[in-house]
Amino acid sequence: MTQATQPPKSAWTARILTLFPEMFPGPLGQSLAGKALEKGIWRLETMQIRDFATDKHRTVDDTPFGGGAGMVMRPDVVDVALAAATADGLGTKGNGPAIYLTPRGRLLRQELVRELAAGPGVVVLCGRYEGLDERVIEARGLLEVSLGDFVLSGGEPAALALIDACVRLLPGVMGAQATLDEESFEAGLLEYPHYTRPAEWNERKVPEVLISGHHDKIQSWRNAQAEETTRLRRPDLWDVYRKRGAEKNR
Repeated sequence: MTQATQPPKSAWTARILTLFPEMFPGPLGQSLAGKALEKGIWRLETMQIRDFATDKHRTVDDTPFGGGAGMVMRPDVVDVALAAATADGLGTKGNGPAIYLTPRGRLLRQELVRELAAGPGVVVLCGRYEGLDERVIEARGLLEVSLGDFVLSGGEPAALALIDACVRLLPGVMGAQATLDEESFEAGLLEYPHYTRPAEWNERKVPEVLISGHHDKIQSWRNAQAEETTRLRRPDLWDVYRKRGAEKNR
């Protein structure tokens, strides 16, 4: 178990409660996130939930009241683990959230990612089995977050995705701010299509406007493409984008 210690104010911290700490850093140790981890731009800490069990078998789950398939993570064990993970203040009110990853949670959108990245870090509880005893969620005020309408074998893959999304927004990780500004969801739209050399490939040509050198026309084309792509592929995002536009024009 990695003991929770007071993180430096300059380092965004991801503290993970998990039954499989060996799954971390995983892909987070590679590419830009890995380089940023080595530089100390952010910190990764894992805590083994079983270390907080009190019986000789280090039991963390039990059968559900009311019957049913599967097992449920015990409230007494998980609560003690959360207490240790938040002992230095991280994951408490006003100091970054304590997150429980679950399909029934708030959908992880870029807006929430920006909020998380702007704070001191996160405490992330990775569920397993059929889930976590509801009383812990209520007592601890956990922020329930979902990656989408699908089910994973546990919260670890979701935690990797959440952390990666946050880390890439930290200062000094991506480099050029313009790269972040033009990405999907930053303006409420999906990103426009991209092209590179060769200018003609398999009898398919790059749109003429992109090689015109006319920056205003290029920007207008990209905006129009982003809007059309969003309208066709994500009508939910398109509706929100239009409503925001209408409110700004009032």
